[in-house]
Amino acid sequence: MTQRLGMAAYITVTAAYWALMLTDGALRMLVLLHFHTLGFSPVQLAYLFVLYEVAGVITNLSAGYIAARFGLTSTLYTGLALQIAALIGLIQLNPTWSTAASVVFVMAVQGVSGVAKDLAKMSSKSAVKVLAPTQGDGLFRWVAFLTGSKNAVKGLGFLLGASALGALGFVPTLVAMAIILTLILFGVIWKMPSGLPRGRKDVKFKDVLSKNSNINWLSAARTCLFGARDVWFVVGIPIYFYAVWSDGTPDGNRETFFQIGVFMAIWVILYGLVQASAPRLLKAKSETDLTSAAKHWVLALFFVPAILTSLTLIAGEPAPWLTGSLITGLLIFGAIFAINSALHSYLILAFTTQDRVTMDVGFYYMANATGRLIGTLLSGLTYQIGGLALCLATAALLIALSWITMRHLR
Repeated sequence: MTQRLGMAAYITVTAAYWALMLTDGALRMLVLLHFHTLGFSPVQLAYLFVLYEVAGVITNLSAGYIAARFGLTSTLYTGLALQIAALIGLIQLNPTWSTAASVVFVMAVQGVSGVAKDLAKMSSKSAVKVLAPTQGDGLFRWVAFLTGSKNAVKGLGFLLGASALGALGFVPTLVAMAIILTLILFGVIWKMPSGLPRGRKDVKFKDVLSKNSNINWLSAARTCLFGARDVWFVVGIPIYFYAVWSDGTPDGNRETFFQIGVFMAIWVILYGLVQASAPRLLKAKSETDLTSAAKHWVLALFFVPAILTSLTLIAGEPAPWLTGSLITGLLIFGAIFAINSALHSYLILAFTTQDRVTMDVGFYYMANATGRLIGTLLSGLTYQIGGLALCLATAALLIALSWITMRHLR
């Protein structure tokens, strides 16, 4: 593929990924805040995202094989189409249904959204390995920009979802997103250049499992790392902020939705910007240097939730100084987490080869989805049992496990 065609394909793939992640972030905030106001408990809120994460585990394990067999564009287009179907499906939710029926229905729709997101992620990340320049740190720069910009866009989605819920309502926001994403899907199909891998008929499903020890250890570390993020991110912090900031009135709820959306958006946007800047911040060129850096940065991350856990236990109950400390500390967590995530995203592509890229990336993001699933389940459970302090303490434990695992990389 020529450099010009490679850049055109990279831009088109990135645009498709941005569009899906914008709606993914908005949908997460819509579902979380809408159902919290309907009286769902923290555990019930976590259940709403369980099938989303389970679908991610299954999708990533099989999507690598599907892309290797049928081509990268097929999985990318399918991801966008399924996200549209999920948005349309959620519009059908009937407010007269029982809580149990609503939970089951939303879990199913979120499962479809989880499949959509991970199909697009696997396709986009695999495409970078094929399209990126082979000279210098080209691969690190391209994957850092794709991943970082995606997270910044998802952060805007959090703000969009929270703001639109207060301004437009649940169903009108879903309708608008479905229409816009449909237009984007047709535009991506129209503009996608040729040249991405079209698939091979000799690929076998058993080939998905990697025999590379570095990929297996990195995948295990990724599971712990993303579990550590989602154990406070999915339920704990949004519900804590709602309890602290909302007075329970409709106007108070709208203002609180916006405040929570702003925080979540700033966190994810900061995360994305730091992630995209990782090649400039680290100034490391070789695979060996970046592997060593990954081990040090995950250890640095451990101290943030450990300190925040101590502050939460000292406070005993919500207080303005604690809320300010949490905001500051979690923004620092986001910046350090972004460096870790950028290093991981580079290393998986550095460790794999072009003939196995979709399968190794699929296996790796299966581990990523497993971590999110564990974090999601623990987020509602730990918050209900021990409040925010237990969420943060669990995050620190999972990061410690990630550091132990990363030490096996060679």
